[in-house]
Amino acid sequence: MNALLSPGSLVTLAGAVLTVIGSIAYLGDNANLSLPTIFYGIPILLGGLALKSSELPPPQRLTPPAQFSSEREQPANADLKRLRSDLLRWRYGQKAHLESSLEALKLWDEDQPPQLQSLAETVEEGCYGLELTFDCGAVPIGRWQDQSERLGRFFGPGLCARVEQLPTDRLRLTLRTTSAPAAPHL
Repeated sequence: MNALLSPGSLVTLAGAVLTVIGSIAYLGDNANLSLPTIFYGIPILLGGLALKSSELPPPQRLTPPAQFSSEREQPANADLKRLRSDLLRWRYGQKAHLESSLEALKLWDEDQPPQLQSLAETVEEGCYGLELTFDCGAVPIGRWQDQSERLGRFFGPGLCARVEQLPTDRLRLTLRTTSAPAAPHL
């Protein structure tokens, strides 16, 4: 996702524009315009800079948005759809995506937390799923594998999880529904 279009960037830009307009109006001796724009512009600019300093962008999206839209909309996939939309948001004030979930699953390290790198949607054996690629940080991959059964249940009923080790301390967590949706009756 484009970092220039993040909420923090947009607020910072709006504050900067108001501040510049107010400064120009002040120098042009136009008090009616300078006072409100500087009065609002500087706090908005500072707020935007604060947002930018604590910004966590969404992970890299490996699947085009429309590719699995029909599978995503199936009622059995509602939990994965909510998780997907949650992961694709900008985060503020957090160290990593799924921070509270990973803490509850005891897959968290305060100094080097796991970082979500990418998200892909898949369909395996007719079942919709998400593939999440993590940089493990200081959490050993064995701990992820020990929690694999619990991971599926944690994110929703009827989900199963598979953990695959990738090179360089990375792993792929695949969450998918346990059964394919039933074919419509004709």
